[in-house]
Amino acid sequence: RGFTFVIAHVRGGGEMGRQWYEDGKYLHKKNTFLDTVAAAEWLIASNWTSSSGLCLYGASAGGLTVGASVNLRPELFSAVIAGVPFVDVLTTMLDETIPLTTNEFEEWGNPKNESFYYYIKSYSPVDNIRATQYPDMLITGGLHDPRVGYWEPAKYAAALRDQKTTDSVVLFKCDMGAGHFSKSGRFDMLREIAFEYAFLLKYCGLCDGILELDPAYDN
Repeated sequence: RGFTFVIAHVRGGGEMGRQWYEDGKYLHKKNTFLDTVAAAEWLIASNWTSSSGLCLYGASAGGLTVGASVNLRPELFSAVIAGVPFVDVLTTMLDETIPLTTNEFEEWGNPKNESFYYYIKSYSPVDNIRATQYPDMLITGGLHDPRVGYWEPAKYAAALRDQKTTDSVVLFKCDMGAGHFSKSGRFDMLREIAFEYAFLLKYCGLCDGILELDPAYDN
């Protein structure tokens, strides 16, 4: 199909050692998003692709990276997939009744501390959507997701639809029978992957025809 697949080892990941991870957490979290943008800019400057052919994918906390990076530089990307994305960071981290919230204080900080509150608010994707041109986006959720509540991607999709200034597509797909890791059967999982690939192919102009769901898809 002519695709090149790139994995960006941005700060906040552990691929480059402990300090690389430390430089992308707490009050340094924005380094993760700045590195993602820098990787996209490098791919374009090096003629690997152009903004009209550049896609971005991330899931869960990686969905946060996607959302924050797109808010920073929406014009860099043609099509984006945010899988079960952690995008309402401030609201979720303020709610200690959610199972993972207190454990995640070690990653994002506790927003009951004023410095963490305002820092998280400055990058939380839902809180930083603005009236501008956004790329075509597929946002997924799972009704029974215990880690990222389905209301986060739903709220995110609604905010994008309200603020985007062009006719770009914001598609929200909520799996009514899945949790955080989507469908568990081997062939069901492959259907999920095929759907995501088809979305990227279609909105990069590499897929003839209209993207449609198989009528038996949710059976």
